[in-house]
Amino acid sequence: MLRKLLIAAALAGIAALPAGASRGTTAQIATQSLLMPGVSYQREVQFTPHGPVVLDVVTAPRPDGSLYTLTPVLSNGAMVATEKLTDMQKALSTTSTVVGVNGDFFAPNPGKPTGMVMRGGVLDAAPAVGRSSLGISADGALTVARVAFDGTWRGTGQRRQFDLNAVPALGHTTLYTSAWGPATPAETGVVVDVIPSLPQLTPNRVVSGAVAQVLGAGPVPIPPGGAVLVSRGGQAPHLTAEAPAGTTVEIRPTLTPNWSAMASALGGGPVLVSAGKPVFRAREAFGDPVLNRRSARSAVAQLSDGRILLVTVEGGGYAYSVGMTNYELAVALARLGAQTAFGLGGGPTAAMAFDGTLLTRGDEQQIADALVLAYNGVYAGQLASTTLSPNGDGVDDVQTFAYKLVRQSKVTASVIGPDRTPRVLVQDDEQPGVHTLQWDGQGEVEGSWRFSVAAVDDLGRSTTAERIFALNETLASLQVTPRTGGLDASFQLAHAASVTATVEKANGIVLATLISKKLDPGTQSVSWSGRLGSGYRVRVVATNSIGKATLIAPVSARRS
Repeated sequence: MLRKLLIAAALAGIAALPAGASRGTTAQIATQSLLMPGVSYQREVQFTPHGPVVLDVVTAPRPDGSLYTLTPVLSNGAMVATEKLTDMQKALSTTSTVVGVNGDFFAPNPGKPTGMVMRGGVLDAAPAVGRSSLGISADGALTVARVAFDGTWRGTGQRRQFDLNAVPALGHTTLYTSAWGPATPAETGVVVDVIPSLPQLTPNRVVSGAVAQVLGAGPVPIPPGGAVLVSRGGQAPHLTAEAPAGTTVEIRPTLTPNWSAMASALGGGPVLVSAGKPVFRAREAFGDPVLNRRSARSAVAQLSDGRILLVTVEGGGYAYSVGMTNYELAVALARLGAQTAFGLGGGPTAAMAFDGTLLTRGDEQQIADALVLAYNGVYAGQLASTTLSPNGDGVDDVQTFAYKLVRQSKVTASVIGPDRTPRVLVQDDEQPGVHTLQWDGQGEVEGSWRFSVAAVDDLGRSTTAERIFALNETLASLQVTPRTGGLDASFQLAHAASVTATVEKANGIVLATLISKKLDPGTQSVSWSGRLGSGYRVRVVATNSIGKATLIAPVSARRS
């Protein structure tokens, strides 16, 4: 048996026709919820002449670099690896609560993102030629631009070009940092310089380190805090002659325009919205199949007030969502208020997840990197049930609250009822981690309640998280007895209420309505004559001035 409070998630109705959409297109908000403080999620369904289209939209505060950050995350912490978005988020769960989408396009082997990666101001990969990159400033402003990379190394001779954390290319020199992975690629006939200590690469800043070892083949372990230079073909003799063991090598990674002030950057593309207008043709290095085929896609955008949108349009089937073309997504983002928007990877790998749980439907694929919005304050977990009913029927007699701290904090956790007076459950210094509390609500007034947890962490940051629930004893003790040719059901009403009782399948399809009228307090009984099937259940909904509550009980099929 399962008790739930039916929250009246009223549909927002039919939205305005998106600019540029086909005649006959309508849209509506199907679901909307609060993920974490300041961050909301909605699933929007559009009905188009091409079929239904599902948009998953997260709206978040402008990332201030403190409580909220927006940053790329590499799968398995390395450039050449793939991992599911949900697993990447689970790895971050001890340090923040995150929502995110897939990142850049990538080739499955070796799984390297196609374009730029910059994390914490450190450049991990160069931008893709002919494509835009996304820059995220320290104050949370998004910039979309085509950025050029010019990397040079110099030993005892002239400056010479290098690629950064790239797949080996004949006649090229590549600089590998620990962002690439534990070791350089397997290669023979190359010259390898191992630099045990090299400052982190920040754009347009020269760093240097001494060569400790020269080798002739890979793979070679990449020293943490260091780097490895690998030269091939005609470039190998230059590295041999100009950077022998003991030589100090100068490294200069240059971005044009100068993005040294960016906190993070990510590849992808193309630009979707510029100055609030959808971009029809960005003239970036993408083929028609990528741009014009309806498919799943992800994007990131910024509103005029600085808030961030993370958006995934789902695709892959006419029955659920047919996806969008690149321009259709641009139009949808402009309709949502985007002033700037940037495309991310698409196709089967497009996905959105929150705190390690997939929000989009379908089989989750592995990806090379992700773009995540991290919240670093106190987080109150979703309630297992939004009804507390301490009537002794064994269902929802106790409410359990959980909250997560990512730093040591002074915590005050309370429940607040209709009288607006807090009942303090805990007030103490607490360590990082997940904490749980229980409250039975005995003797308290029925109505709408909220669980509120306020925390001040060791950096002095104050945050608050809340979850709403109802203390409602109207409905209790739903019992269902199958019989030959049907079933009998009974339940208790503590207060008068308008009651609807139905028999339904496991997927929610209603087979029969047993009763729908106002009932007085007391024991109530209903019956149904029909053939019982696997997964059938009885749902009873009671509505009065206290709120709306439901009880659900499974039906065990009985042979005739």
